[in-house]
Amino acid sequence: MKIQAALIAAASALVVATPAAANEWRLEARGGVAWANGVEKAIAGAALGYDADLGETAFAGIETSIDKILDGDASLTFGATARAGAKIGQGKLYATGGYSFGEGEDTWTAGAGYQHKVGSNAYLKAEYRRFFSVVDINVVAAGVGVAF
Repeated sequence: MKIQAALIAAASALVVATPAAANEWRLEARGGVAWANGVEKAIAGAALGYDADLGETAFAGIETSIDKILDGDASLTFGATARAGAKIGQGKLYATGGYSFGEGEDTWTAGAGYQHKVGSNAYLKAEYRRFFSVVDINVVAAGVGVAF
């Protein structure tokens, strides 16, 4: 039920954002490391997002994601987040925050990242996120994506 509610909320936000000018959808794959209490684990995931320009120097967007700690017993984590930031040349510097849920604990997240355009539609990104759970989890990830 939680997954359905989050997907409906994300889809609704995408529909509301559609009329804005200079819109940009994005699809990405990402991987990195998560750590908490001295334990580190590799992660991998994917995200679908939408960014809207807020003038020449700012933007705001939303994202739905799925991530997995690459450990045989780890469950999938789904996320619904928003981001806002500054456009800097061919890049975007942003803050992000949202909610993650899955078979484990549901939790709020916050972080920051940088996305840099490579070629006409591709981009690379680096991002830090903190998951505010009973045991706070830190994640650093790199991603590659395409904007359309």
